Amino acid sequence: MQEIKFILNGENVTVKVNPNETLLKVLREKLGMTGTKEGCGEGECGACTVIFDSRPVNSCIIPAAKVNGKEVLTIEGLSKNGELHPIQEAFIEAGAIQCGFCTPGVVLSAKAILDKYDDPDEETIKDELSGHLCRCTGYLQFYDAIKLAVEKIKEMKK
Repeated sequence: MQEIKFILNGENVTVKVNPNETLLKVLREKLGMTGTKEGCGEGECGACTVIFDSRPVNSCIIPAAKVNGKEVLTIEGLSKNGELHPIQEAFIEAGAIQCGFCTPGVVLSAKAILDKYDDPDEETIKDELSGHLCRCTGYLQFYDAIKLAVEKIKEMKK
């Protein structure tokens, strides 16, 4: 067992991990962050996406020890003081939720997109979301939600 310390959703955490444990397993089973979902377990579907040091990553293929001294954001850390993040609001308003299984990962990727681009065009959005598989929405609602989130964020900055 190895003790690791990192920032999870803005809070310092310390947890003991085995060398073979993935970040996904530690988040879900040891830290109670069950919003992060396991889909394929091979880094192919995006359901387990979290933001790791400002980058969206598939937590199912990241060794937990790799986050030692780093920062991780899960879907649970996106809302603040009981208020949904504008991206979460936009996903609800655009009907981009459906069954909800892939939603946490897609929402976190959307945050990473909007942290990187002020006003991404649809091609950029499609490219940035290409690592996500969804069987419900047909993806168009994701694109609409991200465009709506851009507008919400612009309004907040006024």
